[in-house]
Amino acid sequence: MIGLVVNPVAGVGGPAGLAGSDGADVQRLAVSRGARSRVQERAALALTVLAAQHPGLVVVTAAGEMGADAVRAAGLVPCVAYAPSRASRERAESGEHVESGRFPPNLPDSAGLPDAVRPTDAADTSRAVAAVAAAGADLVLVVGGDGTLRDAAAGLGAAGAAFTIQQEPADSTPSGSSGGLLGESLLNCEPTDREPEPRMPAILGIPAGVKMYSPVFAVSPRAAGALAADWVTRGGLPTDDREVLDIDEAAMRRARVEPTLHAMLQVPYLAGRTQARKAATPASEAAAVASAARGAVARMRPGIRYLLGPGGTTAEIARQLGVDGSPLGVDVILDGAVVVRAASEQQLLAEIAQGPAQAVVTIIGGQGFLLGRGNQQLSASVLRALDDDPLLVVAPEQKLIDLHGRPLLVDTGDLELDVQLAGHVRIITGIGTSSLYAVTAPELTPV
Repeated sequence: MIGLVVNPVAGVGGPAGLAGSDGADVQRLAVSRGARSRVQERAALALTVLAAQHPGLVVVTAAGEMGADAVRAAGLVPCVAYAPSRASRERAESGEHVESGRFPPNLPDSAGLPDAVRPTDAADTSRAVAAVAAAGADLVLVVGGDGTLRDAAAGLGAAGAAFTIQQEPADSTPSGSSGGLLGESLLNCEPTDREPEPRMPAILGIPAGVKMYSPVFAVSPRAAGALAADWVTRGGLPTDDREVLDIDEAAMRRARVEPTLHAMLQVPYLAGRTQARKAATPASEAAAVASAARGAVARMRPGIRYLLGPGGTTAEIARQLGVDGSPLGVDVILDGAVVVRAASEQQLLAEIAQGPAQAVVTIIGGQGFLLGRGNQQLSASVLRALDDDPLLVVAPEQKLIDLHGRPLLVDTGDLELDVQLAGHVRIITGIGTSSLYAVTAPELTPV
């Protein structure tokens, strides 16, 4: 059985230039900057692929925006195994430990929602994954970023505990609901007095967060849906032990921080559909990084706003320019000076409107992503607003060699734009040296 758990606030901090979405204060700030989470859209992309091959499939999930809404929207049948408790809603409303779940209270997104699905927190993600596993799911799709998968792993660590499978009577609809949020399609989710047997299902992340360093994610939502469909067709797939990596967002905003291993999960793996782990740049490559950065600096021209994205190579560009860049944000550089530090999507659009601009990006080592992982401020809207040559790509040659011929990846969430960006891109690898390298979008990969 396939399971689904959605972190409804995943990714909201990316377009806002906040390098993550953990914490009620960060989420409030992101919304105030005009950001929104695209998690429901990305969940729907995955489930639509699954539904095309297995129409009418029952998916065990959590209530409302934590899963059931997306399952129903894809034409599949939600089996609700978990609904946030009043205690968790009170924790969220007090601002306590809100790392994943709905937007905090008193924000526009929470208005008019049924009480049953008002704000959730990180504990709800953990409990939902545990309840979905206890209800019989052998593959759980978890929609979010590294923090969400960390919460999911915590839930599986307690999966042997007695989690109550929560439901409402079949004819009961929570006040304010638009049609049986908990009351319809509660197939196979009968409550039980027995403790559920410990289960350790496979987990697959649907990428929808800001930080996605962990190799537990599919390369795209459609790839996740195709893997899930294959899992149902074949009655399972081979799995690998994969790391759940995450970083302390508060520390990350102050300085560059490498991801820390938090857990291991069983993840279904198919080449081209599951992303690799982010690879750090070895210290021995420092000279190559410095050379690539010098090559990029040499190509910079007066009067052009450079949107300097995150990464070790771009940090070296900032160092050579003598500017104080943000550790993992997108900075606007004009004539050797920082115009905007850690800019949001809206700030980038405002700067682009004032004159010619180009985004400076590097490659995530091991994964090969150019766009869509950690630099969501460079959104489809921002990239479309740039000139015909929107990207200045810089990376040491070794990062290309380590990809073993795999193409670079762009995942802006806008398939039409991703198609336009696909093809080949010139990558600055040193002073006077560059390489042409293939670029594709994960969503273009046949499923």
